Parts: sequence; C-alpha cells; structure tokens
Amino acid sequence: MDLVIRNARLSDGTSLVPERTLMDIGIADGRIAAIAPNLPVAGAQVYDAGGRLACPGLVETHIHIDKSRVIERCAPQPRATYSPVKGVTPIKDTMTLEDTRQRAERTLQECILHGTTRMRTQVEVDPGIGMRGYDAVQSLIDDYKWAIDIEMCVFPQEGLTNYPGTDELLVEAMKRGAKVIGGAPRYDTDGPAQIERIFELAREYDADIDIHLDVGPTPDGLYVHQVRELTEKYRRGGRVVVGHMAKFSLLPPDEVAKIARGLADAGVAVTVLPATDLFLMGRNVDYAVPRGVADANHLCAHGVNCSLSSNNILNPATPFGDCSLVRMANLYANIVQLDRPEQLHECFNMLTGRSAKLLNLKDYGFKVGNPGDVVILNAETPVQAVSEIAQPLAAFKNGRQTLRWNAPELLRP
Repeated sequence: MDLVIRNARLSDGTSLVPERTLMDIGIADGRIAAIAPNLPVAGAQVYDAGGRLACPGLVETHIHIDKSRVIERCAPQPRATYSPVKGVTPIKDTMTLEDTRQRAERTLQECILHGTTRMRTQVEVDPGIGMRGYDAVQSLIDDYKWAIDIEMCVFPQEGLTNYPGTDELLVEAMKRGAKVIGGAPRYDTDGPAQIERIFELAREYDADIDIHLDVGPTPDGLYVHQVRELTEKYRRGGRVVVGHMAKFSLLPPDEVAKIARGLADAGVAVTVLPATDLFLMGRNVDYAVPRGVADANHLCAHGVNCSLSSNNILNPATPFGDCSLVRMANLYANIVQLDRPEQLHECFNMLTGRSAKLLNLKDYGFKVGNPGDVVILNAETPVQAVSEIAQPLAAFKNGRQTLRWNAPELLRP
C-alpha cells in the first residue's frame, strides 16, 4: 500500500455514529485497498488521524464560483427592493476571462481548504457574460483535478425566453460538454416556458437538471409542481434537483409534507442554501421577519433527498462566506432550530452521503475500489462536527495529501 490512514472514526453519512473501533484506511494506486484495524504499514506513508472523524470528502452541490468575490464592485441597493441579479448585471463587462478565473480560483482554493473534494458549480451563460465564465471554470477543472472533482451546471440567470442569444449559448455549452443544465424561471418573463425549454435541452443532450426555484415573499406561484410533472412525464427521476425552495418556509408543514411526498415519488431532490435565503428573504417586512430557509430535515423525513450548500460567496446574493460546508450546516441547524443528535447527524449526511447521491456519484464512500478520498475533521462524530464547526485537519485526493491544518493547542506558561 502507498498510504495508510490510521486510527480514524469513519463516517460517510450512513450511520448515526462512526464505528467505535478505530479503523485504518489503506490506499494503493489512488484507490482504497483495505479498511480494517491495524493494517500493515510496511513501506507505506502513514497519517495518524488520532481518533478523529474521517469522511470521504465534503460535497458542494450548489455554488457559483464564477461570480464570487464581486461584492465590492456592486452598487448599494435599498433593503426592500434589493436584487442580487440587478447588483451583478451592471458589472458583467468587468468580468473578463482572467478576472473570472482569478476570483473563481480563490473561492475554489477556500473550498478545498475546508474539506470539499467534489463540487457542482453553477455557471451563468448569457450575452452579457458570453462563455467567459464557462471557459474560466473549465480551465480550473483541469488545473485542480489533483484536489477536487468539479462539474458545471450551465444556466440562464437573467432569463431565457426574454433574453435573445441566451438559448444559443446554452446549446453551445452543452455541445462543449456540460453535463448539467439549470434555470432561474423567477427572472424570466415566461417562467413555465423556460422550464419547458430546460427539460427539452436536458433530453436532447442527456443532461441532468438543477434549477433555481421558488424564492419569494409569498408562497404563491410555486414552479415546483411543474418541475415534478415534467420529471414524471419524461422519466427523469433521480436526475432533477431544485435549489433554494425558500417558499417552503412560508407553507404549513402538512402542505410541505404533501409536496415532499410527490417530489420523493418523482425522484426530485432539493438543495437548501441557508446563507443566501436567510440574507434575501423577508425584505418586504420590517419586523417578524421570516427566516426563509426550507427545512431539509422535514423533507428528508418524507423521502426527499436533500443537500446543504453554499450558493454564493462574497457577492450581492451572499456578501460573506468562508466556503466551509460544516459552518453552513451549523448555520442551517440554528435557523431551523435542530438540537437532537439524529437531526444534526442528518445535517452532516447532507454534506456527504446525501450530497453524493444527489450528484449521482457512483464511486463515493469508504469502499474498497473507490477513490482514495478522505478528509479528517477535528471531531469524533458527525454531530460534534456540525455542533462545533469542526475544522478539517487533512485531506487526501486519490491517496495524495492535498491540505494540512494544524489542530489548535493552548500554550501554557
């Protein structure tokens, strides 16, 4: 074996607590070769996890690295009429290929440093940005494959049916190899027509679908019903994700449960984006402000697969962020007021096993033959990791160490 990670508590989101017995993970030729206590280490590099939690990497299912780190360029807006899209549109001409790549690279590095080893990033294509975002991210996919696997979801942020030239760019992106297509019907003058077109393109290019959906100050006009119906009609179950779903927070739990069961039956997954929805929702009121974050645990209880993700970093939709998915899970748990171990464990699962399933990853998890991807967190259990916002101490991609943080220590006199 080339590497043995010793004395780890394993978790990939499939059990409430890791194994009590400390386990070793042996990696050879970039893949997991053995999982057992006290593996032989002759000739192998050894990393001692010291009884800390190990997972097969954190999975970022929804982030926009192409438009991260632009908040300082964006003009201020009134609170009640605040629009992140209107904040970004005027500065798109400053988003050159080089600029976009530099900003996206900084964000990508922070994601890696916080334990992310798999990612789906949303990439805008429209006449205002052209293919510059696509090209910038594509170059990063190649340059950072030593640390992270990235796939792109191309989508029209500012509308499709009402923005001539956007459709042609989506088609170009699909022809150039994009595997996922998305949408943002809220910003289209004909939202239902946009959703229809997205499903049409997905069928034509055999792509997965990941749509920004149902954000707003009232629960009216839910697009999710149309998405479910089209998923069933075209048999796309397991290949459709809806992101945000902030309007769920404005509906009674029994009504959400009913919708959730329909989504579960159709095979539509949900990504909840706590930081963005908390920041954007409730701007129409001055007091008793709604949190605006969907209860993913409630959805999971009714059979929907869910993930938690970052969405935006340092732009008008989310003017802050350090790219820590563990911190995002902790924020989410605070917002929806979770405190039971099984609830917090489910939050960790929505960064790991559930997220991997949402992205249809077939080679994720601690299993012999899978890639040697391991992240060591400064915690003993998933519950502790979420509760205490545990810092990643080390990560390995295909058996090669890709990051190192030192555990904090007191320096007594």
